[in-house]
Amino acid sequence: MEVRIEITRQQVEKIFGLEEYWCQCVAWSSSGTTKSQKAFVRIAYLRKNFEQEPTAREVSIEQGIVLPCRPPEGIPPAEVEWLRNEELVDPALDANVYVTPEHSLVLRQARLADTANYTCVAKNIVARRRSASAAITVYVNGGWSTWTQWSGCSTSCGRGWQKRSRTCTNPTPLNGGAFCEGQNVQKSACTTLCPVDGAWSEWSKWSVCGTECTHWRSRECSEPAPRNGGQECHGAELETRNCTSELCSPAAQGAEDVALYVGLIAVAVCLVLLLLVGVLVYCRKKGGLDADVADSSILTAGFQPVSIKPSKADNPSLLTIQPDLSTATMTYQGSLCPRQDGPAKLQLPNGHLLSPLGAGRHTLHHSSPAAEGADFVARLSTQSYFRSLPRGNTNMAYGTFNFLGGRLMIPNTGISLLIPPDAIPRGKIYEVYLTLHKQEEVRLPLAGCQTLLSPIVSCGPPGVLLTRPAILAMGHCVEASAENWSLRLKKQSCEGTWEDVLQLGAEPCTELYYCQLEAQACYIFTEQLGRFALVGESLSMAASKRLKLVLFAPAACPSLEYNIRVYCLSDTQDALKEVIQLEKQMGGQLIGAPRVLHFKDSYHNLRLSIHDMPSSLWKSKLLASYQEIPFYHIWSGLQPYLHCTFTLERLSPSTCELACKIWIWQVEGDGQSFTINFNIAKDTRFSDWLVPDSEVGSPALVGPSAFKIPFLIRQKIISSLDTPCARGADWRTLAQKLNLDSHLSFYASKPSPTAMILNLWEARHFPNGNLSQLAAAVAEVGKQDGALFAVSEAEC
Repeated sequence: MEVRIEITRQQVEKIFGLEEYWCQCVAWSSSGTTKSQKAFVRIAYLRKNFEQEPTAREVSIEQGIVLPCRPPEGIPPAEVEWLRNEELVDPALDANVYVTPEHSLVLRQARLADTANYTCVAKNIVARRRSASAAITVYVNGGWSTWTQWSGCSTSCGRGWQKRSRTCTNPTPLNGGAFCEGQNVQKSACTTLCPVDGAWSEWSKWSVCGTECTHWRSRECSEPAPRNGGQECHGAELETRNCTSELCSPAAQGAEDVALYVGLIAVAVCLVLLLLVGVLVYCRKKGGLDADVADSSILTAGFQPVSIKPSKADNPSLLTIQPDLSTATMTYQGSLCPRQDGPAKLQLPNGHLLSPLGAGRHTLHHSSPAAEGADFVARLSTQSYFRSLPRGNTNMAYGTFNFLGGRLMIPNTGISLLIPPDAIPRGKIYEVYLTLHKQEEVRLPLAGCQTLLSPIVSCGPPGVLLTRPAILAMGHCVEASAENWSLRLKKQSCEGTWEDVLQLGAEPCTELYYCQLEAQACYIFTEQLGRFALVGESLSMAASKRLKLVLFAPAACPSLEYNIRVYCLSDTQDALKEVIQLEKQMGGQLIGAPRVLHFKDSYHNLRLSIHDMPSSLWKSKLLASYQEIPFYHIWSGLQPYLHCTFTLERLSPSTCELACKIWIWQVEGDGQSFTINFNIAKDTRFSDWLVPDSEVGSPALVGPSAFKIPFLIRQKIISSLDTPCARGADWRTLAQKLNLDSHLSFYASKPSPTAMILNLWEARHFPNGNLSQLAAAVAEVGKQDGALFAVSEAEC
């Protein structure tokens, strides 16, 4: 049987123009034509693309959210449902959610739990379509807690300060919410009444002698009377003594006279007995006195000269046999009080004391012993931490050292590490590194009024054995004064926590660390290598730190806009080097000599403004009259490259001359101004500041080349001045002459105090140290035979 459905052209046009229609099946056969019953047909479809999809949003907590969704066109119309992280959102189960007739999802109040990916789903009998997921992030802005109670006044007498703090924990910022604005610490001046101790008035006149043969006198604690917690007067308020007069009874007087005489006799007898005992003891000990005095070690106690073992004349290597400093394990026994009396001790030869040895008579060979050189490479390859050191970092220096010592320097930063001779045990070879860390790489927690005052520097490897302190030198930006600052040296432990290892200005509590603080640099003595930083806590609002103000601008200006960047940096060489390197990459040039500004702990922000710009040639795009950097961003010292940008626009492309003034000042504090007058197209007057690193000397120096003082002369000075001298012509006087006598006790705790002083001189004055000044200081210590510092050819 043949079955065919007949639909005419007109019927087809009608079908495709209708959403529903009737259809009938017709069949032809030999027996005739058969028609089916009529069938009802509907057309259904769902397009692919949504007319409107939900979009990602970030909203604050408790804020309302509306996610729109317009489903694709379809027949029958699509039904819409919402998915949260692929789970169906049911408004019946969550009163905070409902879906509008337009299919939008509404969250009445955003909650942290509403942070999710939301998807709109449209479906009908034909298909099911999904929109792109929209990420909703509910963030929480930070809020301040309540202020703590004011602390006690910092001083118990007079003017001081007190502080209170708060934390950004009410609530804590979440999901990228803003941190609290404002300061977390407040300071306030306070005045405490000074305690006044009481003092006695004058004694009154003696009273009339009474019948008991006594009279008295009195005084009062009233000049002044104690107040504000001052101490009461010490001593008797009333004094009595015996007397005689007509009112005094003779019988009583006679009895008292007898008692007085008996007492005097008893005292006399006791004195005689004590005198006899003393004579006997003296006679018994007199016989052994000569033997004690004969032992001359009693008179020569203290440091002994360090023995120098000169090489033989036919020995071609001067430094293969070194003075044995490892045997000097004694500690200083003499007085720490500097004395300048008596005749002098040292005497200079006719020639210059510290002049380099003449090339015609003496030869210094820099070589290690044969035994050490033979296995140098083998031992170096066995040290795992040697192979792990990074290479090629401009903020790092490294080198291989033995008992001869040496020096590491990071160019253009003022950071160096001095390894004195014999600091590394003989037979050992260390590869030592020195690293300057970027502040964003190392987390240094600061609390309260603390601020970072130096770069964060590592030297290592940690845990190596040093028999003499190494000296780490680095810059700082503090205007140090004991009444304004509490300065601490921090060291990071193996667990990663930062610990206070030294409080500057106080007597060192340990012999492992000492810090010589100078105007712009500090020199840290340490026998344990590691990561160090100098941190300060201000004690008054007068505490200040130095800022370096630096101006940069583009070296080329192809557009009408011209940007002047004003950097506010810590006044250390490393910070300036980082900014110079950054500006080199950006194509910047220096447009003014750097200035220094003293920034005080007054909680006032730093303001910057631009003035006196010719309005006919230039205009500023700054909408406000000044820009501001928040106080704490500067004071913490943890945010590098702090700067403000002044965007200027020249009114004509031919304008190249720029003249203006830039003011930078702390509110109610110090300020600086820059007068700018230059040609933006060709002025390079300050390009000399941008010195490339290649112009600096070698970052690693090994052996005698790392030291200014010739080795043999250094040893002769040490052996002479280490021995205590009753006349004061020893290492203590040398420390005074070099202004290094702030903590003599630290030097005295070391086997060779003179070596510590000379090492510090080397750290402070390399490479431009003036040996003539050092020679003059040694000469002022005293004079002795000129042969004391003579160096013979046999010794060389």
